[in-house]
Amino acid sequence: MKRLETTFAGLRLKNPFIVSSSSLTNSAEKNRKWEDAGAGAVVLKSLFEEEIEAEADWMSHGSHAEELDYLQTYQRAHRLDEYLRLIKKTKAMCTIPVIASINCYRLTGWTDFAKQMEKAGADAIELNIMSVNTEIADEYGAFEREHIEIAKKIKQTCNVPFLVKLGKNLTNPIPLIHQLYAHGASGVVLFNRMATPDINLKTMKLSRGEVLGVPTDLYEPLRWIGLASHRVPRLSYAVSGGVHDGESMIKALLVGASAVEVCSVLYKKGAGVIGEMLHALEAWMEENHYTQISDFKGLMNAGKTGGGATFERTQFFKQFGKYE
Repeated sequence: MKRLETTFAGLRLKNPFIVSSSSLTNSAEKNRKWEDAGAGAVVLKSLFEEEIEAEADWMSHGSHAEELDYLQTYQRAHRLDEYLRLIKKTKAMCTIPVIASINCYRLTGWTDFAKQMEKAGADAIELNIMSVNTEIADEYGAFEREHIEIAKKIKQTCNVPFLVKLGKNLTNPIPLIHQLYAHGASGVVLFNRMATPDINLKTMKLSRGEVLGVPTDLYEPLRWIGLASHRVPRLSYAVSGGVHDGESMIKALLVGASAVEVCSVLYKKGAGVIGEMLHALEAWMEENHYTQISDFKGLMNAGKTGGGATFERTQFFKQFGKYE
């Protein structure tokens, strides 16, 4: 499958299939299984900033502020040590690129952990900046500036490539993506999947919405990577969300992605789906006489299909104009 090779954020991948950060990638043994099944890279389960803080809060119930600070420091160090062992063991068992993941929501000392992850052998760092910004006193644009400050800190801290996985709660991702590129990001992943709330009408309590993604989640990443890969072309892109089969992988590459991060369909169908999707990609390339991914990557982005209106407005009229 040499024809399926791709470059994503400076990493050479044997194919565009990346196993996304989740419980699927929380052990070296699992990660070796994904490599054996054909994956091109893995993103390790994230080190969650909020989760560790919550653990420290629970342990310090009723304690003084000084004890809480101590417990937070201890928990961070303990969890980081566990994570570094995961990186080292996965690197020892796998030959594909291993991407460490930090799930953070603010600029703190957490960004310094990237250097230790690099030393442990991580080939790249993914920053999953996950936050719902609801503070009424916040200045407009403060949320985006936080992304940029985190990226700047990571660039100062480590030398391996770093990616930023963005949420959907951005009015216009394009200027932010441009600034992330200007401050050293090697790639952007669109989009992270946030927990969704629901309401249990019997108990009248908030409950958890659907956890796993669905194929229609693909549409928004297609739109924004189709636009961004044209307007900020030197950055690498990966689609996350809605990639459930070979056709969706092909569509991601056509709008300008270099890779796809896949999770939900692996929970649903298991490791065998990797080979199925790669076979479908290769068969489509054969049918259309493409010898390598670079022959068609970005062929359907905004620059090749008539500009941004194709993704922004034109499709609206085509899709809904016939309905009365």
